[in-house]
Amino acid sequence: MKRRDPLLTESYDYRLPEELIAHSPAEPRESAGLLVYERKTQKITHTTVGRLPEFIPEGCHIFLNDTKVIKARLFGHKKSGGKIELLLNSPLREGRFLVYIRGKVRPGMRLFFEEGLEAEVLALHEEGTRVVTFFQNEKRLDFEALQMILDRIGHMPLPPYIKRSDTEKDLQDYQPLFAREAGAVAAPTASLHFTPSLFGRLQKHFPLHYITLHVGAGTFKPVESSRIEAHIMHKEHFNIPPKSAEILESDAQILAVGTTVTRTIEYYVRTKERSGEADIFLHPLNPPRRVNHLLTNFHLPKSTLLMLVASFVGLEKTLELYAEAIRQKYRFYSYGDAMLIL
Repeated sequence: MKRRDPLLTESYDYRLPEELIAHSPAEPRESAGLLVYERKTQKITHTTVGRLPEFIPEGCHIFLNDTKVIKARLFGHKKSGGKIELLLNSPLREGRFLVYIRGKVRPGMRLFFEEGLEAEVLALHEEGTRVVTFFQNEKRLDFEALQMILDRIGHMPLPPYIKRSDTEKDLQDYQPLFAREAGAVAAPTASLHFTPSLFGRLQKHFPLHYITLHVGAGTFKPVESSRIEAHIMHKEHFNIPPKSAEILESDAQILAVGTTVTRTIEYYVRTKERSGEADIFLHPLNPPRRVNHLLTNFHLPKSTLLMLVASFVGLEKTLELYAEAIRQKYRFYSYGDAMLIL
């Protein structure tokens, strides 16, 4: 069989049966499936997330993303009455926000939502994002004021492949147990598996550390260029506390819980910046330098997240592991099962 070129986007394609896309999480969360892959021995173990502590190497430091998902999706209308859907992506400077809008808009147009919230479209970007400002009673809103309104009228920003409306249950299901820094518009999905019981066991046996990466909607953006090196990676705001940075500067073994933690750590290792906008793109030709182990979900074909997995184990092994997961009927994507790479 001809080996695939790791620089070609089409090499990261695979076929997933529709029924393996998870539309709700396992109950309880830690009963989700866990595929453990040990790189040194190439051993594969099929187990559950609840047994995660048994597989983590002794003395390993666990890094978690404490970002909190906000109710970033809004449904409204134009002055003409035409319906629109707005997804907040990230705040910019001077009261401006980067958003995605479903519905045709142009600069200068006003969009109307509940509670007198309005958005004015300022600019359209070729890659699909729009720049807007938000108003209520003609007063321009900053992120803090907007967030208070979103808490009341916004909707949880479920991924586009979950073909249903959000529910009250998603307020808990699509939020990590330890979320505390509001700003993400997509969940760091590897963290969704943690229950108080599992978290307590990890806390008892391993040092836990936090970083913050506010996951943007760009995490779902497919790689559209034919060669992956032509892809422009989206930027996401991050912060690394001094104590977490100290561990990163040591020789301690590190388990990153999720691709978001991995990207943050690897951006820090290359730049020594503890806060800012991370846009690192990890793939087989740009592998991790500091993260030793990875806990992650199963990701979309041709996505930067799948390419990040391949940066740990290579393209061919990634596709083998995904084929095995499909054979074993693991559940895929945000509410699905997990893989631990050791």
